[in-house]
Amino acid sequence: MAHLLGAENISVSYGIRTVLDSVSLGLNEGDRIGMVGRNGDGKSTLMRLLAMRTTPDEGRVTKRGDVNIGYLDQQDVLDGDLPVGVAIVGEAADHEWAANPRIREIMAGLVEDVEWHAKISSLSGGQRRRVALAKLLIEPHDVIMLDEPTNHLDVEGVAWLARHLKERWRSNEGAFLVVTHDRWFLDEVCTRTWEVHDGTVDPFEGGYAAYVLARAERDKMAAVVESKRQQLVKKELAWLRRGAPARTSKPKFRIEAANDLISDVPEPRDTVALSKMATARLGKDVLDLEKVSYTPPPREGDAGNDGGAPLFDNITLRLAPGERLGLVGVNGAGKTTLLRLLNGEIQPDSGKLKRGKTVQTAILTQDVRELDDVLDLRVIEVIQRERQVFSVGGREVSAGQLVEQLGFSKEKQWTPVRDLSGGERRRLQLLRLLVGEPNVLMLDEPTNDLDTDTLAAVEDVLDGWPGTLVVVSHDRYLLERVTDHQMALLGDGKLRGLPGGVDQYLQLREEALASGEVAGTATATGAGSGQGQSGAAAGGSPAQSAKSSHSEAEKRQAKKDLNRIERQLTKLAQQADKLKEQMNDAGSKADVDFALLADLNAKLQDVSSEQEELEMEWLEASEVLE
Repeated sequence: MAHLLGAENISVSYGIRTVLDSVSLGLNEGDRIGMVGRNGDGKSTLMRLLAMRTTPDEGRVTKRGDVNIGYLDQQDVLDGDLPVGVAIVGEAADHEWAANPRIREIMAGLVEDVEWHAKISSLSGGQRRRVALAKLLIEPHDVIMLDEPTNHLDVEGVAWLARHLKERWRSNEGAFLVVTHDRWFLDEVCTRTWEVHDGTVDPFEGGYAAYVLARAERDKMAAVVESKRQQLVKKELAWLRRGAPARTSKPKFRIEAANDLISDVPEPRDTVALSKMATARLGKDVLDLEKVSYTPPPREGDAGNDGGAPLFDNITLRLAPGERLGLVGVNGAGKTTLLRLLNGEIQPDSGKLKRGKTVQTAILTQDVRELDDVLDLRVIEVIQRERQVFSVGGREVSAGQLVEQLGFSKEKQWTPVRDLSGGERRRLQLLRLLVGEPNVLMLDEPTNDLDTDTLAAVEDVLDGWPGTLVVVSHDRYLLERVTDHQMALLGDGKLRGLPGGVDQYLQLREEALASGEVAGTATATGAGSGQGQSGAAAGGSPAQSAKSSHSEAEKRQAKKDLNRIERQLTKLAQQADKLKEQMNDAGSKADVDFALLADLNAKLQDVSSEQEELEMEWLEASEVLE
């Protein structure tokens, strides 16, 4: 692979703090690299250096003479006075760029719903981000560097960007480097991972899942003393192995290695125990929205506007004790408004909110203004004002231990709140809510400004939290990790269940866009542990039923096949265990019978082959049912 650009012994310091210390690395054609690391460890600094937007204190950055680098900063760098069209394509006539199918595809994927002649300053944060991405992607860059590209993008936007980056070049052409906290995105598009930490950069093969496994292996082999960090890595690994089905389609040797590492790790959540605790704290009734309709009031200055179409139209949602619900939907679909309705901040136009007698809610908003009243306090003092000792996951921890669990070192605990970074304030904001001991917690985009290690720590805290949880997020990894089921706001005033998770939501949106209609027409009710989903959720979407390529007879047969295959796999697993025991017994004797061992091994190989064939049949049958 041809070399594109590289860094030789680069060092960068800010005051007395060294961010990068004699780092050497490079990008070659075909590289698809994701950067991870804690906030403040130098990810953005390294990217700016490689993009030649700044220079190192020591060392140098070199690139091949003809290499064209495209760079997307975290900050909004577009001229607010420019119209959208001029900001993207300059003064080029419409027919000039429209003749290029690649540019047309980018425009359709990112800015189709953005007013072409609107000024940049009038756009929302998400729209400005998509305009900046479109401007970058239509240009013929050899290397693309993206610093937090998924910020302000909804689930569809993130999925589109992932698909575009995978299809933009052939496998041995071009290169990109991306910094993002979106772990699904890292797994989807990256084939290598750089971990930036303590002034160095450690390379790993594979995306985020492979990086987690490799880091756990590295820590185990080196007997790293960082026990708390290692436990978080192993617990995250346990989720990767036991989580969503799509994440288990990895090479067999990787799965076996993961099983060895997590054999002594418990499930991320003890669902039964948490459910019992939640019922004890909450009683039977939590929060119920019954036949609620709501139309937002007209914006200031919109004279004569009655508020437009209703945001919610006769929706019903029932939250059970200990339920963990994830909400998805495009920007503007009403996710934040739904949280405010549940929290009692606004009242519906019709219908009602029923609230249990013991319910105590807390909501994490998208901004951090809640910390304005404690700016002069230190981090530890903010938490100690609530209590000195807390119960987490069935054990008591001090305020200092709890603060440290969410990434505040002993030195950082004594930092004034006003001096914290955006990510650190976000962590403190969440921690302050948790120590208030609410029994219904609502999180609105909780991943904003958090690095992957902090996200894992937050998830670890939420695993032992026994209340009802409602999460609004475009981070599908987080949704699948901390919630048990998801629901969607599809922009038609309805709320529907997603038994197929985020993948089903994306499919519904694609079908709706293809047909020119809004998908989903049935009201859905919540489903917690042990609760049934609504008829609309259980039966799937009308669009899915209409477009299904398999008859009902085929589906019935597939279901029978699945039951048969699962029974056979159970029997084969028992046979394999028995053969392994016989091999252990034969190998432990003083006079080893090698002929018997060879015969037993051959039988074990036959069983393994049969298992693999049945697993393929199982996958084929499950695809028919999907």
